[in-house]
Amino acid sequence: MKRLTRKEEEAMKILWKAKKGFIKDLINLHPEPKPLYTTFSSLIRGLEEKGYVDHKAYGKNHEYFPSVKKEEYRKLFMKEVVSDYFGSSYKNVVSFFVNEKKLNAGDLKKLIEIIEKGEKNG
Repeated sequence: MKRLTRKEEEAMKILWKAKKGFIKDLINLHPEPKPLYTTFSSLIRGLEEKGYVDHKAYGKNHEYFPSVKKEEYRKLFMKEVVSDYFGSSYKNVVSFFVNEKKLNAGDLKKLIEIIEKGEKNG
């Protein structure tokens, strides 16, 4: 499974949220500015070629649905981000968020509790 472009990720987020839909319906869920029908259709077909999307045919109309779960993609995405930007160190990720003031001592205590609970149940 390959990481997607920003536009592809936007389309997948819409499809994950909708669970399924025809191109017209998915475009209606797209934030402004809405893409052209042909542009979005090509994007969805490209995602289908990559294995992220599948469809059910109703004559000439296709109803699309995700064939990759959001959680699967999130694991791949996060693994690549940690590898590419943090030297494969999750400790560096946490340090980054602490330095950016996105995590505080209370958050870290909760993380420690989650880790300890996981170690006991693992």
